[in-house]
Amino acid sequence: MAVFALKTASRAVVRRAHFPSHRQPTNITKRHNATQSKPDINPANGNGTSIPVPNTVATLPLWQRLGPLSRAFQAYGRSQRKRPYATQFCSSLVIYFLGDLSAQNINGDEYDSKRTLRALIISMGSSIPSYKWFIFLGNNFNYASKTLSLATKVTVNQICFTPIFNTYFFSMQSLLSGDTLPEVWERIKRAVPTSVINSCKLWPAVTAFSFTFIDAQYRSIFAGFVAIGWQTYLSFLNRRAEMAAETGARMATSSESGGKKSEREIEIRSRDAQKIEA
Repeated sequence: MAVFALKTASRAVVRRAHFPSHRQPTNITKRHNATQSKPDINPANGNGTSIPVPNTVATLPLWQRLGPLSRAFQAYGRSQRKRPYATQFCSSLVIYFLGDLSAQNINGDEYDSKRTLRALIISMGSSIPSYKWFIFLGNNFNYASKTLSLATKVTVNQICFTPIFNTYFFSMQSLLSGDTLPEVWERIKRAVPTSVINSCKLWPAVTAFSFTFIDAQYRSIFAGFVAIGWQTYLSFLNRRAEMAAETGARMATSSESGGKKSEREIEIRSRDAQKIEA
């Protein structure tokens, strides 16, 4: 009996040594399905699992791919973040200065330094309020619909900011020129409605483009480039209003002098008639 048990045990040992188990070893990597991604071929990654690598390379804006000009934009952006008020103040002076020079060149007049000085004074008073207004506009009227938000910003800007700013511009031009309050009111009536109507042809598109594609720190410089042309137009329109006012004043003076001359002639003729009768 003991011999039989010993033979049976030896046969089981021999069978286990020659015939492998049907269980799969745990360290063998399973075959990947067709829907799974390919395994990582990096030797440093020894587990054979796939590591998805997303496309993290962002497309740079156009103004950051212009070489030296890009560095100028970046310097402006850094200055805007560190010293926003000083940057806006200096930028506004440059914009108004260039706009006035361009307007005087278009009019064909000789350079008038007093006009440039008036433009710079107006710039000093409007630079920071304009900057604060567009900060307010960017932080408000933000709805779930981007289209609704953009349309609201453009509408509010045209209804509220444009008439107030244009009234300030033309009234200050008139006051700094030495006009009286009635003459200032006449300047406003002549220039502001025309400028507000024409602004609807330009600034809604500029505002929409700025809030859609331009980063916050670059919006002011983008609007500044457009504002050079706009300030040229406003200066041109202001000069045209000045010329109209001067023409009206000359006509009034000539009509008054003509009336006085007629009265004088009537008086002389009546005296001559009295002498003849005597």
